[in-house]
Amino acid sequence: MEPTFGVNPAEGNGAAPAGELIKDTTTQTFARDVLDASMQVPVIVDFWAPWCGPCKQLTPVLEKLVMAARGAVRLVKMNIDDHPEVAQQLRIQSIPAVFAFKGGQPVDGFMGALPESQVRAFIEKLAGGVGPSPAEELVEAGQAAFEEKDLSTAAQAFAQAIQLEPGLPAAVAGLARCYIESGDFDRARQTLGLVRPDGKNDPEIVATQAALSLAEKSADAGDTAELEARLAANKKDHEARFNLALALNAKGDREGAVDQLLIIMEYDRNWNDQAARKQLVEFFEAYGPKDEVTLSGRRRLSSILFS
Repeated sequence: MEPTFGVNPAEGNGAAPAGELIKDTTTQTFARDVLDASMQVPVIVDFWAPWCGPCKQLTPVLEKLVMAARGAVRLVKMNIDDHPEVAQQLRIQSIPAVFAFKGGQPVDGFMGALPESQVRAFIEKLAGGVGPSPAEELVEAGQAAFEEKDLSTAAQAFAQAIQLEPGLPAAVAGLARCYIESGDFDRARQTLGLVRPDGKNDPEIVATQAALSLAEKSADAGDTAELEARLAANKKDHEARFNLALALNAKGDREGAVDQLLIIMEYDRNWNDQAARKQLVEFFEAYGPKDEVTLSGRRRLSSILFS
């Protein structure tokens, strides 16, 4: 029986942001929630509507960065469909629209769903430096524990991060990798399904999906000694070499795994519908774009393809 780390990746959507830092407002409560509150601390107002696609991209970024500011700024959200009066007074013609208030007055703002880096700069201008959010700190702790092979501690940290920020790609990927390492591929796949919609193409999610696919293939790859014996008898036994690459990767020998697939490419790049090239791409996705084996392997693959 594989370990479950005492967490259920399907649980993690129950934690809401701190009510004092992030809240919804109405026309009736706007003066208290924004104008009065901004006498003590800067208040950011997010004007949005349920039908607005860019709003759904921007609001989670605002929430994350406001939480990371740890009380130096607050976020108030206003649905302009239900409460249009304030937006009309501010002559807002398109959403998302964001206004910052200080001392009871609007002092800054922007329109549209800006990249996180620009939203961070906007908030830092108001509140000073914005550090990692509590969820990001948990992810960092989880990654450190994972590197130390402490899967239980890592999984708990990643699960807590998902509770704080549901669907956070780095946390989802981290928890899924814990399950992959334990051999629980079903739970790993279930966990990957928790990623928020805008994170499905996140590099960490893509890499973890590739790692899961590799782990499942490697489980059926066979014994390395037997495969090496087949290759000693016939160096063009591409099936044996392909399975040897999977087996070597499962043992952590990335360079050896890549070498075997590149040998197949040198012999017959079109073997089995270019299976070796496709598997190399999956290796590189799983290892990550900055991994030394990925960088070296991509260079060697290019030299073969364009020779």
